[in-house]
Amino acid sequence: MTTTTAPTDSRPRGTEAPQRTVHAGSRRRRPRRPLRWLILAAAVLIALVMLAPLVLLVLNAFKTGTDYSAHGPLALPTSWSLQSFQDYLDRVDFLRALWNSVVISTLVALLGTLVSLLTAYAIGVGRVRGSTALLAVFLLATMLPQEALIYPLFYGAQATGTFNTVWSVIIVFTVLQAAFGTYLLSSVMSTLPPSLLEAAALDGAGRWRILWSVVYPVMRPTLSVLMVFFFVWTWNEFYIPLILLSDQSVQTVPIALATLQGQNSIDITSLNAGSLLSLLPTLVFFIIFQRTLSRGVTVGSVK
Repeated sequence: MTTTTAPTDSRPRGTEAPQRTVHAGSRRRRPRRPLRWLILAAAVLIALVMLAPLVLLVLNAFKTGTDYSAHGPLALPTSWSLQSFQDYLDRVDFLRALWNSVVISTLVALLGTLVSLLTAYAIGVGRVRGSTALLAVFLLATMLPQEALIYPLFYGAQATGTFNTVWSVIIVFTVLQAAFGTYLLSSVMSTLPPSLLEAAALDGAGRWRILWSVVYPVMRPTLSVLMVFFFVWTWNEFYIPLILLSDQSVQTVPIALATLQGQNSIDITSLNAGSLLSLLPTLVFFIIFQRTLSRGVTVGSVK
């Protein structure tokens, strides 16, 4: 009589049998949820709507006046022509206007950021008396319409001898942008840990040393974002420069574009060509400082 014995398990005690692994490729891929497709379709639609004005601007900039009159603004150019750009450059001193805009926007961005840092440091860290009232005044200055400020600014520029000079616009927008920057930075500085400032003071650091060695490194990403915004906001300003810069030699790019509009007629193709040329510097500026802008926003959100 033969007896069969059950197979013995040769594994040591306390160990379990390895589980079967199922390759990811063997599983059926889950179908994408319809909500994801709807969100993707909505994002694509919003992107197309946002890009539509830029596409029309490019199409009409390379048209001739005859082509625009015959086919309208939505049609493709029958022949890609640079005549509109030539007409715009013949009528407007674009290089002079571009230089004025670059100088004004750069100086306002630098000076406005510096003034914002100093005043916000005094209010947010120095604990100035009546800081809440001061911040309310700064916020009110950013909310006032430019039409309410133009008469005092006009007569002030005439009295100081800065009328028809770039310094009139630089001073005005430095103050206006710094008012917003002070309101923003003072709120951020008030959240700094007091122990950090007290430790620097115990090490013998004075107020200026604390500002440039402790506060400034922490605030540098926010200052970079603020500087980018100041540059773009100043570049697009129209009303105040139109009043304070009546001389063609000191006019900015938006004012140069306005000279193409007559009382009863307007050259659409030249206006589109000029708008495209004025858009290129800000586009290059954003491409250069895109990393700085995204890093500043990310660091500020994490902090």
